[in-house]
Amino acid sequence: MAAQVEKDTVYNSFKQDWLDEITAGNPSSVQKGRSFARKILSQWLDFDQDNDEVIFCDGAGDGGIDAVYFQRSDSEEDNGPDGDTWYLIQSKYGKAFTGNDTLLIESQKVIDTVDGKRSNLSSLSSEIVKRVHQFRRSASEKDKLILVFATIEPLTDSELRALQDIKSMGVQRLGALFNVDCINLHTIFNRLEEQETKSTSIKVPINANLVQSGSELLVGSVKLINLYNFLKDYLTNTNDLDLIYVKNVRQFLGGGRQVNKGIAKTIDEQPERFGLYNNGITIVVEDFKIIESDKYELTEPYIVNGCQTTKTIWNELKKKIDSGGTGINKELDEYKERLNKGILVVKIVKVGSDGEELLINTTKFTNSQNSVGQKDFLALEKDFRNWSGVMASKYNVYLEIQRGGWEGEKSKNRTRMNGKEYAGWANAFDLLKIYGAAWLYEPGLAFGKNPPFAPGGSIFKKITETGNFGVDELYGAYLLLKLTKELNFGRGASFPTRGQTRYLFCFVFMQLLKDVMIYANLPTEPHDLSIALIKILENPETEAARNIYNSALQVIDEYMTKDMDNCIYSEPKYTGDSNAFLKDVKLGKSDDVSPKLINLISLQKQILRRPMGGNPIPMSKVIVESLVK
Repeated sequence: MAAQVEKDTVYNSFKQDWLDEITAGNPSSVQKGRSFARKILSQWLDFDQDNDEVIFCDGAGDGGIDAVYFQRSDSEEDNGPDGDTWYLIQSKYGKAFTGNDTLLIESQKVIDTVDGKRSNLSSLSSEIVKRVHQFRRSASEKDKLILVFATIEPLTDSELRALQDIKSMGVQRLGALFNVDCINLHTIFNRLEEQETKSTSIKVPINANLVQSGSELLVGSVKLINLYNFLKDYLTNTNDLDLIYVKNVRQFLGGGRQVNKGIAKTIDEQPERFGLYNNGITIVVEDFKIIESDKYELTEPYIVNGCQTTKTIWNELKKKIDSGGTGINKELDEYKERLNKGILVVKIVKVGSDGEELLINTTKFTNSQNSVGQKDFLALEKDFRNWSGVMASKYNVYLEIQRGGWEGEKSKNRTRMNGKEYAGWANAFDLLKIYGAAWLYEPGLAFGKNPPFAPGGSIFKKITETGNFGVDELYGAYLLLKLTKELNFGRGASFPTRGQTRYLFCFVFMQLLKDVMIYANLPTEPHDLSIALIKILENPETEAARNIYNSALQVIDEYMTKDMDNCIYSEPKYTGDSNAFLKDVKLGKSDDVSPKLINLISLQKQILRRPMGGNPIPMSKVIVESLVK
């Protein structure tokens, strides 16, 4: 009881801190709802907050849809069987949620809207509905349409039953691609809390028919009912079954992954043949121990391949055999006999507490056909884990290498007497894209794609395999990213010229800095650029810093403004779509594609070298003096 009270106290502190960011600055109720939705969804789903398509349409005529997120399957990144997914989001912040009535009323609105039964929609919602209609007409069995309720607290059992009713109604009206899901702060807290504070190893028994192959591998089969019991025991130990899927690869798998209907049908109708139709699962463990014949104790088990399979087994058997009742049910007894014959192929790999390489390879290779994004494997990279510690000690910046890590760090610090106060934080993958755009001159690729910057990608290899990349480069990228945020680049930018040009700004900034260094006969190797950038941007209020970033801003603002001599709209390859043009891999590098941009940058370099506005000292000289101090 005392432990639970303590956990509740920590959770309440976590919730308050988490929500403080939503209410900071006295925003309107609409702004708070939007901030809540964006923050909780970004920690639940794997989306890029700057570039992915998240559209807020809440307000009059929204048709019950507060926001939408379109997640397109990316074969380069996912290399798996998942299709495209539309998430229709109901963000219920604070008093907006009143229980079952809210769920049923709002879901009815959404289903009517998507089904074309509501005509009083805003222009934005109408456009979204048209796209969803087109999506439904083109959808395959892989594609999904998911209604998501985002709430502060978990849904009650009654509310969860209401979700199942909503799902049935949606499937009847919209087809088999429809599903429902929910996300709340408590689930996020549980995962973060377990990840950061667990001090004792989890040991869970499993009954299985296994053969040992060497000292690190067990191979064989497990009965479906025994796997279900294993998952029940794990849930008892951890209070969160999803934790069995998240260790070492990514903090959250995302509740949006769908239960496979084919797997569910086999469990329901032919459980005895399940092993014939399924490829099996892989479990990595710190250690395994043979307790007795066909019974094993698994220490720190994590399912790294078979998430969809095991979640479906869990969901279906929980409904089928674990719904209570003390009477006689002949049909259920017959089903249990058939279920007892159903098996699943299983591979259990012992990686040890320090078996890093084996764990990484097992996780990567067994997920090569699954929907784990390549950038999620960043947490497995030894260098990044080392750099995270050095970033904290040298620059007092928290380097997040695992999605949700920053929230976990804040939660952990609340339980410490002397928790570390960081000057800031940044996601490592975001910094790789900044570095690629600025140091490697790839603004178009950084804006347009994620896979090249993820482990195994072409730019990732170029960055990490040259020996020129380290903590100083990460910190330099952090300072540049921080500057773009302070200058309000990205979605919701107050200046329309800055909505899509974060990476282009970084590219221009570095072009100007490098030219100043060349003109002053300073070395300009990648590491030299990193050190120079750190000297300039550690205090962005200096004259030297303002000289460069204001010059870069002038390039961006002129380039993105119509009727200017060197604007994007007069580029020879421009076809009317600025978003697509700014993703061109030759942007800023080819006279055939962007001569106007190249000319603008060249003109700005000259301006930096000349005395301007009655000031006899060129801006470049001020910059150089700050570098050679």
